[in-house]
Amino acid sequence: MVKLVQKNDTPQKADRELPLASLLPNLITVGAICAGLTAIRFAFQDNFVGAVYLILLACILDGLDGRVARYMKSESQLGAELDSLADFANFGVAPALVIYAWALQDLKRAGWIAVLFFAICCVMRLARFNADSKSETDDNGEYFTGVPAPAGAMLVLLPMFLSFLWPNEVQSYAGLIALYMAGVGVLLVSRIPTYSFKTTTVRRRRIIYILLGFAVLVAMLLTYPWSSLVALDLAYFGVIIWSYFKHKRTQKAAA
Repeated sequence: MVKLVQKNDTPQKADRELPLASLLPNLITVGAICAGLTAIRFAFQDNFVGAVYLILLACILDGLDGRVARYMKSESQLGAELDSLADFANFGVAPALVIYAWALQDLKRAGWIAVLFFAICCVMRLARFNADSKSETDDNGEYFTGVPAPAGAMLVLLPMFLSFLWPNEVQSYAGLIALYMAGVGVLLVSRIPTYSFKTTTVRRRRIIYILLGFAVLVAMLLTYPWSSLVALDLAYFGVIIWSYFKHKRTQKAAA
Protein backbone atom coordinates (compact mmCIF):
# COMPACT_ATOMS: atom_id res chain seq x y z
CA MET A 1 0.00 0.00 0.00
CA VAL A 2 1.41 3.35 -1.06
CA LYS A 3 1.37 6.02 1.63
CA LEU A 4 0.69 9.50 0.30
CA VAL A 5 2.60 12.37 1.87
CA GLN A 6 0.79 15.70 1.73
CA LYS A 7 3.10 18.60 1.04
CA ASN A 8 2.46 22.10 2.31
CA ASP A 9 2.17 24.38 -0.70
CA THR A 10 2.72 27.55 1.33
CA PRO A 11 6.45 28.16 1.66
CA GLN A 12 7.60 29.06 5.13
CA LYS A 13 9.89 31.99 5.70
CA ALA A 14 13.44 30.97 6.42
CA ASP A 15 14.46 31.45 10.02
CA ARG A 16 17.18 33.84 9.01
CA GLU A 17 19.27 35.78 11.47
CA LEU A 18 18.71 39.51 11.90
CA PRO A 19 21.02 42.12 13.43
CA LEU A 20 19.94 42.91 16.96
CA ALA A 21 20.15 46.63 16.14
CA SER A 22 17.31 46.21 13.59
CA LEU A 23 14.95 45.62 16.53
CA LEU A 24 15.71 49.06 17.99
CA PRO A 25 12.67 50.85 16.44
CA ASN A 26 10.29 48.19 17.78
CA LEU A 27 12.00 48.31 21.18
CA ILE A 28 11.42 52.08 21.27
CA THR A 29 7.75 51.52 20.42
CA VAL A 30 7.39 48.92 23.18
CA GLY A 31 9.06 51.36 25.59
CA ALA A 32 6.51 54.01 24.59
CA ILE A 33 3.65 51.59 25.33
CA CYS A 34 5.15 50.84 28.74
CA ALA A 35 5.35 54.56 29.46
CA GLY A 36 1.72 55.13 28.47
CA LEU A 37 0.38 52.23 30.51
CA THR A 38 2.46 53.20 33.54
CA ALA A 39 1.03 56.72 33.27
CA ILE A 40 -2.40 55.21 33.93
CA ARG A 41 -1.05 53.41 37.02
CA PHE A 42 0.53 56.62 38.30
CA ALA A 43 -2.75 58.52 37.80
CA PHE A 44 -4.76 56.08 39.91
CA GLN A 45 -2.07 56.40 42.58
CA ASP A 46 -2.64 60.20 42.54
CA ASN A 47 0.79 60.86 41.03
CA PHE A 48 -0.58 63.08 38.28
CA VAL A 49 2.65 64.96 37.56
CA GLY A 50 4.47 61.67 37.00
CA ALA A 51 1.62 60.45 34.78
CA VAL A 52 1.84 63.53 32.56
CA TYR A 53 5.62 63.23 32.31
CA LEU A 54 5.25 59.61 31.17
CA ILE A 55 2.77 60.60 28.45
CA LEU A 56 5.23 63.28 27.32
CA LEU A 57 7.94 60.60 27.23
CA ALA A 58 5.64 58.41 25.11
CA CYS A 59 5.22 61.33 22.67
CA ILE A 60 8.99 61.72 22.37
CA LEU A 61 9.50 57.99 21.81
CA ASP A 62 6.69 57.98 19.23
CA GLY A 63 8.53 60.65 17.29
CA LEU A 64 11.77 58.66 17.44
CA ASP A 65 10.76 55.12 16.46
CA GLY A 66 9.70 55.86 12.88
CA ARG A 67 12.71 58.06 12.20
CA VAL A 68 15.09 55.46 13.63
CA ALA A 69 13.44 52.76 11.46
CA ARG A 70 13.84 54.87 8.32
CA TYR A 71 17.43 55.78 9.19
CA MET A 72 18.35 52.14 9.78
CA LYS A 73 16.22 50.97 6.82
CA SER A 74 14.49 48.48 9.09
CA GLU A 75 10.83 49.35 8.41
CA SER A 76 8.49 46.37 8.64
CA GLN A 77 4.79 45.60 8.60
CA LEU A 78 5.07 44.43 12.20
CA GLY A 79 6.59 47.76 13.21
CA ALA A 80 3.86 49.72 11.42
CA GLU A 81 1.07 47.79 13.13
CA LEU A 82 2.81 47.98 16.51
CA ASP A 83 3.23 51.74 16.12
CA SER A 84 -0.47 52.18 15.38
CA LEU A 85 -1.47 50.15 18.44
CA ALA A 86 0.99 52.13 20.56
CA ASP A 87 -0.56 55.40 19.35
CA PHE A 88 -4.00 54.27 20.49
CA ALA A 89 -2.75 53.14 23.90
CA ASN A 90 -0.56 56.19 24.51
CA PHE A 91 -2.65 58.98 22.97
CA GLY A 92 -6.20 57.65 23.09
CA VAL A 93 -6.45 55.54 26.24
CA ALA A 94 -3.76 56.88 28.59
CA PRO A 95 -4.58 60.64 28.49
CA ALA A 96 -8.32 59.97 28.78
CA LEU A 97 -7.92 57.70 31.81
CA VAL A 98 -5.41 60.04 33.45
CA ILE A 99 -7.86 62.94 33.14
CA TYR A 100 -10.69 60.71 34.39
CA ALA A 101 -8.70 59.79 37.51
CA TRP A 102 -7.72 63.44 37.99
CA ALA A 103 -11.03 65.29 37.61
CA LEU A 104 -13.91 63.29 36.11
CA GLN A 105 -14.62 60.53 38.62
CA ASP A 106 -17.21 62.65 40.44
CA LEU A 107 -19.16 63.09 37.19
CA LYS A 108 -19.61 59.32 37.07
CA ARG A 109 -21.56 58.53 33.86
CA ALA A 110 -20.90 61.85 32.09
CA GLY A 111 -17.18 61.69 32.83
CA TRP A 112 -16.90 58.14 31.54
CA ILE A 113 -18.85 59.03 28.39
CA ALA A 114 -16.28 61.77 27.69
CA VAL A 115 -13.45 59.25 28.15
CA LEU A 116 -15.07 56.74 25.79
CA PHE A 117 -15.86 59.43 23.22
CA PHE A 118 -12.29 60.70 23.13
CA ALA A 119 -10.79 57.19 22.95
CA ILE A 120 -13.13 56.14 20.12
CA CYS A 121 -12.37 59.35 18.21
CA CYS A 122 -8.66 58.59 18.55
CA VAL A 123 -8.97 55.02 17.28
CA MET A 124 -11.17 56.17 14.37
CA ARG A 125 -8.60 58.83 13.48
CA LEU A 126 -5.81 56.23 13.50
CA ALA A 127 -7.88 53.79 11.42
CA ARG A 128 -8.57 56.51 8.85
CA PHE A 129 -4.88 57.42 8.73
CA ASN A 130 -3.89 53.78 8.15
CA ALA A 131 -6.50 53.37 5.42
CA ASP A 132 -5.45 56.60 3.68
CA SER A 133 -1.75 55.77 3.87
CA LYS A 134 -2.37 52.44 2.12
CA SER A 135 -4.31 53.99 -0.75
CA GLU A 136 -2.91 55.89 -3.71
CA THR A 137 -3.41 59.60 -3.22
CA ASP A 138 -1.90 62.76 -4.63
CA ASP A 139 -1.48 64.27 -1.20
CA ASN A 140 1.86 66.04 -0.94
CA GLY A 141 2.00 65.59 2.81
CA GLU A 142 1.62 69.30 3.60
CA TYR A 143 -1.49 68.79 5.72
CA PHE A 144 -2.88 66.17 8.07
CA THR A 145 -6.59 65.42 7.85
CA GLY A 146 -7.69 66.41 11.33
CA VAL A 147 -5.42 66.72 14.35
CA PRO A 148 -2.83 63.91 14.67
CA ALA A 149 -3.09 61.64 17.71
CA PRO A 150 0.06 62.82 19.58
CA ALA A 151 -1.00 66.47 19.19
CA GLY A 152 -4.50 65.52 20.36
CA ALA A 153 -3.03 63.96 23.49
CA MET A 154 -1.11 67.15 24.27
CA LEU A 155 -4.16 69.33 23.62
CA VAL A 156 -6.46 67.23 25.81
CA LEU A 157 -3.97 67.52 28.70
CA LEU A 158 -4.17 71.33 28.63
CA PRO A 159 -6.48 71.53 31.69
CA MET A 160 -3.93 69.51 33.68
CA PHE A 161 -1.10 71.81 32.58
CA LEU A 162 -3.18 74.76 33.78
CA SER A 163 -3.96 73.05 37.08
CA PHE A 164 -0.27 72.50 37.79
CA LEU A 165 0.16 76.27 37.44
CA TRP A 166 -2.93 77.14 39.50
CA PRO A 167 -3.74 74.25 41.88
CA ASN A 168 -7.38 73.82 42.94
CA GLU A 169 -8.52 76.40 40.37
CA VAL A 170 -9.10 74.24 37.29
CA GLN A 171 -9.90 70.79 38.65
CA SER A 172 -13.28 71.90 40.05
CA TYR A 173 -14.66 72.61 36.55
CA ALA A 174 -15.15 68.93 35.78
CA GLY A 175 -18.09 69.47 33.43
CA LEU A 176 -16.14 71.91 31.27
CA ILE A 177 -13.15 69.56 31.25
CA ALA A 178 -15.38 66.73 29.99
CA LEU A 179 -16.78 68.97 27.23
CA TYR A 180 -13.27 70.10 26.32
CA MET A 181 -12.13 66.47 26.06
CA ALA A 182 -15.04 65.72 23.71
CA GLY A 183 -14.17 68.81 21.65
CA VAL A 184 -10.58 67.65 21.17
CA GLY A 185 -11.95 64.25 20.15
CA VAL A 186 -14.00 65.97 17.44
CA LEU A 187 -10.83 67.70 16.18
CA LEU A 188 -9.16 64.28 15.86
CA VAL A 189 -11.83 62.86 13.54
CA SER A 190 -12.61 66.12 11.73
CA ARG A 191 -11.61 66.86 8.13
CA ILE A 192 -9.90 70.08 9.16
CA PRO A 193 -6.56 70.39 7.32
CA THR A 194 -3.80 70.71 9.92
CA TYR A 195 -0.34 71.79 8.83
CA SER A 196 2.11 68.89 9.16
CA PHE A 197 5.43 70.80 8.98
CA LYS A 198 6.81 67.88 6.90
CA THR A 199 7.34 70.06 3.84
CA THR A 200 8.68 73.08 5.73
CA THR A 201 12.07 74.23 4.47
CA VAL A 202 14.58 76.69 5.86
CA ARG A 203 17.40 78.64 4.23
CA ARG A 204 20.93 77.70 5.21
CA ARG A 205 21.75 81.11 6.66
CA ARG A 206 18.82 80.75 9.08
CA ILE A 207 19.77 77.34 10.46
CA ILE A 208 21.69 78.91 13.33
CA TYR A 209 18.57 80.79 14.43
CA ILE A 210 16.49 77.62 14.29
CA LEU A 211 19.03 75.81 16.48
CA LEU A 212 19.15 78.71 18.95
CA GLY A 213 15.36 78.85 19.07
CA PHE A 214 15.18 75.13 19.71
CA ALA A 215 17.73 75.46 22.53
CA VAL A 216 15.63 78.22 24.12
CA LEU A 217 12.50 76.05 23.79
CA VAL A 218 14.18 73.08 25.49
CA ALA A 219 15.48 75.36 28.25
CA MET A 220 11.98 76.75 28.78
CA LEU A 221 10.46 73.26 28.91
CA LEU A 222 13.02 72.18 31.50
CA THR A 223 12.75 75.35 33.60
CA TYR A 224 9.08 76.27 33.24
CA PRO A 225 7.48 73.05 31.92
CA TRP A 226 3.80 73.79 32.55
CA SER A 227 3.85 77.39 31.33
CA SER A 228 5.74 76.28 28.22
CA LEU A 229 3.32 73.42 27.51
CA VAL A 230 0.33 75.75 27.90
CA ALA A 231 1.95 78.17 25.45
CA LEU A 232 2.66 75.34 22.99
CA ASP A 233 -0.94 74.11 23.18
CA LEU A 234 -2.31 77.60 22.57
CA ALA A 235 0.15 78.05 19.70
CA TYR A 236 -1.01 74.77 18.17
CA PHE A 237 -4.63 75.91 18.32
CA GLY A 238 -3.43 78.95 16.40
CA VAL A 239 -1.75 76.67 13.84
CA ILE A 240 -5.02 74.76 13.36
CA ILE A 241 -6.93 78.00 12.65
CA TRP A 242 -4.15 79.29 10.34
CA SER A 243 -4.00 75.96 8.49
CA TYR A 244 -7.73 76.00 7.84
CA PHE A 245 -7.77 79.45 6.28
CA LYS A 246 -4.50 78.90 4.39
CA HIS A 247 -5.83 75.67 2.87
CA LYS A 248 -9.08 77.41 1.96
CA ARG A 249 -7.21 80.22 0.19
CA THR A 250 -5.08 77.68 -1.69
CA GLN A 251 -8.18 75.83 -2.89
CA LYS A 252 -9.78 79.07 -4.07
CA ALA A 253 -6.63 80.05 -5.96
CA ALA A 254 -6.47 76.63 -7.64
CA ALA A 255 -10.15 76.72 -8.68
